[in-house]
Amino acid sequence: MATTRTPGITVLADGRRFIDKRYLGVRIGLRVGAVTQEQAEERLQIEVARAQCDLARKAHARPTFTDCAARYLAQRSVDVIKWHVTLLQSYIGDLEPQQIHDQTLEPFVKARLADGASATTINRSLEVVRTILNRAARSYRDDHGRPWLEAMPPLITMLPETPRAPYPITWKEQDALFRKLPARLGRMALFAVNTGLRDSNVCGLQWTWEVPVPELGRSVFVIPPEAFKTKRPHVVVLNDVAWSIVEAQRSLHPIWVFPFRGRRINTMNNNGRQRARRDAGLPLVRVHDLRHSFACRLRAAGVSAEDREALLGHVNHSMAGHYASADVGRLLKQANLLLDRRGTRTVLRVADSERGRAETNPTR
Repeated sequence: MATTRTPGITVLADGRRFIDKRYLGVRIGLRVGAVTQEQAEERLQIEVARAQCDLARKAHARPTFTDCAARYLAQRSVDVIKWHVTLLQSYIGDLEPQQIHDQTLEPFVKARLADGASATTINRSLEVVRTILNRAARSYRDDHGRPWLEAMPPLITMLPETPRAPYPITWKEQDALFRKLPARLGRMALFAVNTGLRDSNVCGLQWTWEVPVPELGRSVFVIPPEAFKTKRPHVVVLNDVAWSIVEAQRSLHPIWVFPFRGRRINTMNNNGRQRARRDAGLPLVRVHDLRHSFACRLRAAGVSAEDREALLGHVNHSMAGHYASADVGRLLKQANLLLDRRGTRTVLRVADSERGRAETNPTR
C-alpha cells in the first residue's frame, strides 16, 4: 500500500485506490477501485462535501419529541410515565415539539379509543405530552441557549371524561374475584386491599424500602416521596394478612417484592385480571377500587379520619409522627380491624352511575 500526493488516498498493491480519511471527526472510508488519482481526489471532495452537509444539518437540527421525552424521563423515572411515553413514541416520537398539536395527536387518540382505552387513560397520556412540551419551552436549552420549543406550547385538548363512581367491593365479591385471579395477581390484590396501596405502588414495592420495627415483631415499608402520589414519604403499615404475604414473597427477587419472571410488573390491570373480573361477574371493578374498599372498611370499622388518612397516605402534616413505633403500633391495630368481616360486611352504594340505583350488599 502506497500513499499519494493527497492525504487520505492510498494505492493498494493491485493498483486500486482506497480512501481512508477523517474530516472533523467523521471517518470517510471506501474503496474507489482502479481509477486515476484525479478521479479519486474528486470522489474524496464529494465525500467531504457530504460530510460537511451532514455536520451542518446536525448542528441546526431541532430536537424531536423522543429527545424531549428522554430528558424528561431522566428526571422522572416513574414507570407509568415511561409507559405513556412508549405508547406515544410510535405516533409523535420523530416530530419536533412545534409540530405536536391536536391534529398530529389525533391518530394516537383514535388508535387508543379503538383499543378500548378510556378517556381518562388517554387524557393521562395527553397530560404527559403537555408536560413535556412545557418543559421543552421553559426548561430545556441547546448549546446556544435556545429553548427546544421556541414558542408557547399549544393547548392540548383533553377528551371529555365521565368519572366512574368508586366501587368498594363486598366480601362476597372479593371472594368471587380473587378466586378467579392467577396466583401472583391474587397475592397482589389481597395485599392491595389490606394496605390501600395504589396499583403503581404495589407493583413497584421494593425491599430496600422495608424498615424493621422490632417492638412490633414485623416491618413497615417507607415509600419515598418520588414514588408516591402526594410527593411525601408514606409508611405502609402491614396488617396480619399483608405481613404474611410479604413473608411469603421473600427471596423471590432481590429488588421487587412482587416480581414476575424476574422483572417488575407494570400493572395489575392486565389480561389475566380483566378476564378474572369478567368471569366473576364484576366487569366494573377496577384495581383502584381495592383502595376504595380498604378506605370503606376502615370507616365501617370505626377508624378515625386522622388514622384513615395516615393509613391511606393522604396529605397529613403530622406524618412524621407516624414513624414512632407507638404510632405504628396503634395504626397496626386499626388496620387489623379489617380482618373482622362481621363489622364491615355491608356496603351501601349511592347514586351508582353504572347501575343507576343504590344497592345494599350484605355478605358474610
